[in-house]
Amino acid sequence: MRVSRGLVAAATGLLVAVSGCTSSDDGAAESSAPASSAPVEPEAAEIAWTDCDADLSQLVAGLPGSERDLAFECGRTEVPISYDEPQGATLPLFLVRARLAGQTDRIGSLVINPGGPGGSGADAALGQALTLPEDVLRRFDVVGFDPRGVGLSTPVECIPPDVKDRVVAAEPRPTTPEQVDAAFALQQELADGCAEEYGEALGTFNTVDTARDMDLLRQSLGDERLTYLGYSYGTTLGSTYAELFPDRVRALVLDAAVDPDDDPRAEAEQQATSLEASFDAYAANCVGLVAGCPLGPEPRRFTEDLLNQAAAAPIPSARPGENRQATPGIVMTAVLYSLYDAGRWPQLTQALSTARNGDAAGVFSLADAYWSRMADGTYTNTMDANLAINCADTDPGTEVPEEEVRTLATEWGQRFPLFGAGSAVGLHSCAAWEAERTPIPERDAEGAAPILVVGTAGDPVTPLPGAVDMAEDLASGVLLTYQGQGHTAYPRTDCVTGAVNAYLIDLVVPPDGQTCPA
Repeated sequence: MRVSRGLVAAATGLLVAVSGCTSSDDGAAESSAPASSAPVEPEAAEIAWTDCDADLSQLVAGLPGSERDLAFECGRTEVPISYDEPQGATLPLFLVRARLAGQTDRIGSLVINPGGPGGSGADAALGQALTLPEDVLRRFDVVGFDPRGVGLSTPVECIPPDVKDRVVAAEPRPTTPEQVDAAFALQQELADGCAEEYGEALGTFNTVDTARDMDLLRQSLGDERLTYLGYSYGTTLGSTYAELFPDRVRALVLDAAVDPDDDPRAEAEQQATSLEASFDAYAANCVGLVAGCPLGPEPRRFTEDLLNQAAAAPIPSARPGENRQATPGIVMTAVLYSLYDAGRWPQLTQALSTARNGDAAGVFSLADAYWSRMADGTYTNTMDANLAINCADTDPGTEVPEEEVRTLATEWGQRFPLFGAGSAVGLHSCAAWEAERTPIPERDAEGAAPILVVGTAGDPVTPLPGAVDMAEDLASGVLLTYQGQGHTAYPRTDCVTGAVNAYLIDLVVPPDGQTCPA
């Protein structure tokens, strides 16, 4: 479950109080981007907790799991802007802690990261408190923090809402020279806008320093070693933590692992392959419905025809007050978001069918959910943070030359008709980024306790080979595979849930290579 930053901020009244403590125009802008190592370890600051239970309980009221006897606290602490200057200027981090009444034999904190980069850990703590097995909640507090640059932790905000609308609506399958030029120009516009707003301080928002922040949070929470659940990009953050602090790992669950080994080309090609396969799985499910598929016998052809329809004449929405019209970019964003979770497939089918008949309300609903666009046209800072952190993490030596990107857009557009060209052009996203980089280190986490890596056979976003590679790279990595569809696996089935629970609670590691059926 995902709760928007806008709702959390409104419910807690903390937006001004937290993000105003150290603004992007103050301390962060005065400090250059950090290096990846620090000569002196900083001291962990205390967390200032406040009771926000009434506000957050009201926020989740009526949702599945809200009947649980939970208490919520909101917290604020400070971390160094630069770990080269551990006693220097700081920036604030925002946390949410959820605790189930009647805990027994409490182990400590279970720190959550939902992915992204750009996903709010505070939102994730709310959602996971409602959905995690109660066996886990009886032993752990659930703690989520907004990483530096995200949500309520000094958010990166350098892409205006109207520009975000253009990004989402842009051509999703740029294959012609003119379409690729337009994509490159939009990437340049984003980079220029963020550079103008932050300058070199953009390099402050990187995964290595977020992992260092997480170790300070571990200390402030009073945990001798870290217990962690990370999804998608959260596996990159978790494995980076293990590399930096292997002796401080208690248990790490890395679900939907981002491949640590692939070069950018291989990673993008594998993702395009998996997305196409996931769309085929969705289409086969639709065709197999007893009542028949509303998209007809060929859902792929239906979708391509709808994309052509939207390109020729963008589709209006019947939703009151909606002035946008759905372009192919809106349609494809709706498709992409729905492939993350097979539970959204029926909603996607209805949205595509309705759009073909001239009402794009359904595809707008899905696309807006993907990028956290509010009804008033504003956004959370998910897009800003995603771009800033990804680019800060990228080694400029691995960037793909422009001409090669153009060639790949053409070639992949033919091999992967829905997702290939967009995946290729995405390789150019950070080419114009000028801020200092802090590349993700190679990670074997030698000396760490066993680390559980979970992969899903039908994951459209982080394909299973990535989990295999991560488990192999980590000296203590153990692989658990879910033979189902969707992005992330825990806690989807009894098999996956049982294995992960035993690991988190009792440190019982499943056999390496164990497989759970769909």
